[in-house]
Amino acid sequence: MSSPATRFHLEGGVATITLDRPERRNALSAELMDSLGDNLEQAASALDCRVVVLTNSGPAFCAGADLKGEGEVPRHSLPELLSSILTHPKPVVGAIAGHCMGGGIGLAAACDISVVSSEARFGFREVRVGVAPAIISVVCLPKMRAGAALELFLTGAQVSAERAVAVGLVNHLAEPAGMRAKVDEIVGALLEGAPGALAAAKALVHEVPRLGREEAFEWTARLSAELFASEEGREGRAAFAEHRPPAWSPGNGSA
Repeated sequence: MSSPATRFHLEGGVATITLDRPERRNALSAELMDSLGDNLEQAASALDCRVVVLTNSGPAFCAGADLKGEGEVPRHSLPELLSSILTHPKPVVGAIAGHCMGGGIGLAAACDISVVSSEARFGFREVRVGVAPAIISVVCLPKMRAGAALELFLTGAQVSAERAVAVGLVNHLAEPAGMRAKVDEIVGALLEGAPGALAAAKALVHEVPRLGREEAFEWTARLSAELFASEEGREGRAAFAEHRPPAWSPGNGSA
């Protein structure tokens, strides 16, 4: 029996999901997609999981579609995987430690915050095999300028990690030796936030732009009132007044 195509490790409130088919450049086979989808669900339901880190083994984060396994139908489709990351109740941090092509860029762009190795290369290669980056455009276009998207989508050219950061696909550039430290820094900052508040803050980014102005004010007013009245809201205000770390903070010794 083969080992799972992704690895799941939960420690200290952080679930690390590692794409682990380096011999196939972590291409989006049915096996890998199903394993990734299952692990995202596991992280969502784990009460002791506060943050998810999505990373890879080998020199490629993800080579995109698995063109050798086109007949296989995954249980978790690519739209489902991307939506699962976007709507995940925990912050998802991408640790993009390798080359990122096609659908792999979609996974990276769907992450809430991402760090990419300076050695990685990015490319929307779809037009060069007769298709287009259709599904992943849903998560990539909100992060990119239209001019940059047109250039990269139409040429299919590979670009540097630095360019990927510049056009907004990913957030931070790090040297390979500094990747872990940068990811740990981001995770540490996220663990200082209240779990429910983090989920609400993430929802704001995705929901408010879809609403009309008046509807947005009504929805955010209700959300704000719910958060202020919540147990987390009360604990946060009490901790601030008492000059102590709140209950969810690693600094209080119990998180």
